[in-house]
Amino acid sequence: MALTVRALNRATLARQLLLERVSLDVTDAVRRLVALQAQHPASPYLALWNRLEGFDPAELDAAFAGRTLVKATLMRVTLHVVHAGDYPTFQQAMQPTLRGARLNDPRFRVAGLSHADAEAAIPGLLEFLATPRGGPESEAWLTERHGAPMKGLWWALRQFGPGVLHAPTGPPWSFGTRPAYVAAADPPAVADAETSAAATADLFRRYVAGFGPVSMPDFAQFGLLVRPQARAAVEAVAGELARFEGPDGTVLYDLPGAPRPDEDVPAPPRLLPMWDSVLLVHADRGRVIPPEYRKLVTRTNGDTLPTLLVDGFVAGVWRPVDGGIEATAFRTLSGAEWDGLAKEAAALSALLADRDPAVYRRYDRWWAGLPAAEVRVLPG
Repeated sequence: MALTVRALNRATLARQLLLERVSLDVTDAVRRLVALQAQHPASPYLALWNRLEGFDPAELDAAFAGRTLVKATLMRVTLHVVHAGDYPTFQQAMQPTLRGARLNDPRFRVAGLSHADAEAAIPGLLEFLATPRGGPESEAWLTERHGAPMKGLWWALRQFGPGVLHAPTGPPWSFGTRPAYVAAADPPAVADAETSAAATADLFRRYVAGFGPVSMPDFAQFGLLVRPQARAAVEAVAGELARFEGPDGTVLYDLPGAPRPDEDVPAPPRLLPMWDSVLLVHADRGRVIPPEYRKLVTRTNGDTLPTLLVDGFVAGVWRPVDGGIEATAFRTLSGAEWDGLAKEAAALSALLADRDPAVYRRYDRWWAGLPAAEVRVLPG
């Protein structure tokens, strides 16, 4: 069965709770969504606000404080929020990518240590991180232990090290600009090839459920996995899955009973946060971002702007300004579409007023030169 771009759009939006807001506990929601991109501390909050009925940011604060949800470097070597119960499997699946990205980097190699040296330092570091510690304190501790500057070792282990999590540091979004680190309650071991392969297969199952239908290249993009690792995981699970044909003939996999709504199902307007996962986790992002807008939304250094979702597809970008939310539409929108965005903007402004009305302002430089069919300030 062949699937159109629009059919893929509606299926992905359904999995990602973007066809209608639902009533879920924040921890259950994150597990269902697989992972929330978290380079900016506000983004997980805004991701859940877009998806949950009656979202209360205090519930997410409590989940971080109680460590039922944790923040760590995982997929695509970027920061994600995941359910604490999922963290060990996800981390072991990502270990080959994280190890290669960090232990083969000149910033680590300058320390003169081997991969084995780095892995041998992990248990002691986790003991030290039983209490939350700042980055400079952790680097100084490693330096004292090794008798030489260990900036490179700390840089690698804070991202690669199994069990190294970000610790909440306070308002407005639980995690601030000066990170602190803490050991996981049940840190995963350094995985051998067989353990990592099994974890990657489990991660693929979750990825299919959360973002399907998907291809093998999609999964490789999701985790920044080398093709052989992604292919092995797909082959291990493919017998459990239904197969479809994508718009370009690519083989797509999905859970047999997963929701695949009709492509004409209405999709409500949404104001997605920076780096929302739905914009980043497929090799072909055309199921959500029209190709002509991709470079407008994902900038040269990888910053992915907060976007307007209209009829299920990116139609522009937004940012907070005095008086409300400035919406820049890349195409002409109807009056009804603007009315829907205005309703969302008013609700978003209310959320930001209690937290950080100027969220994402440091990225305003990306608005210079953006093409626009129309720009409106939607009142808060």
